[in-house]
Order: sequence, then C-alpha cells, then structure tokens
Amino acid sequence: MKITKSIANSFKTFGRSFLLCGLCGWCMEILFTALHSLRRRDLRLTGNTSLWMFPIYGCACILGPLSQLFKHLSIVWRGTIYAILIFAAEFFSGKFLKRHNICPWDYVKNRWQIGRVIRLDFFPCWFVVGLIYEKLLNTRS
Repeated sequence: MKITKSIANSFKTFGRSFLLCGLCGWCMEILFTALHSLRRRDLRLTGNTSLWMFPIYGCACILGPLSQLFKHLSIVWRGTIYAILIFAAEFFSGKFLKRHNICPWDYVKNRWQIGRVIRLDFFPCWFVVGLIYEKLLNTRS
C-alpha cells in the first residue's frame, strides 16, 4: 500500500513538473520571440510558439532530479550541463519533427546551426534557461 501511494505521488509530482515546465517554456519562448521583433523594429512585439513545443519544454522536468546530482557543482558547470542537455533534446526532437515535416523551427540560414535544428549561438540562452528550470523545479520540492 505504501509503495503504491509513493508511486502515485511520484506520478503526480512528475505531471505537475511536466505541466509547469511546459507552460514556463511556452512563456519564455513567446517573450524571446516578442523581444526578437525589436531587432526588426516591430513595436507590436508579437511573440509566437507552437503546440509541439509544450511537450518538448515539458521534458525539462527531468532537470529537477538531475539537479540533485549536480548540486555540488558550481553554477558555471550546472548551467553548462543544462545547456548541453537542452541542445540534445532540441536536436533529437527537431530531427524527429523534421522527419514528419512538422518542425516549427529551421536554422538553415544561421552559420552556427547544426543539422538545421540547433544553434550553438543559443548556448547562453539555454545556459540561463536550464538554471531557471533548476530553480523552478527545486523551489517546488
């Protein structure tokens, strides 16, 4: 009985973390794309995202348990590890979505792109996003 309750609580925690990460990711992407419109001098600040991005961002919930393994590391190492993990998730999810012709992003025109699905110049962004997720997930536990 105790084990069943423990498993149920784990699934509940995972579900909440998945939803939280998905929603947070969506909001960050909308903010990022809206601010990017300033470079085009578009003061409407229109942001956008895709429904496909919700489960991709939701998968960041695995950073919560992983962060416990990295808590002894400096912020530089933790942010670097998170950025690498996010690059991996972006790469594999992007390749999967491209195979089905439904990928909402294509970095073909960027000189720092790999496989048209990741941009190495986004490293600082993913570094910060990983640390944001770490904080978000660890304040909930």
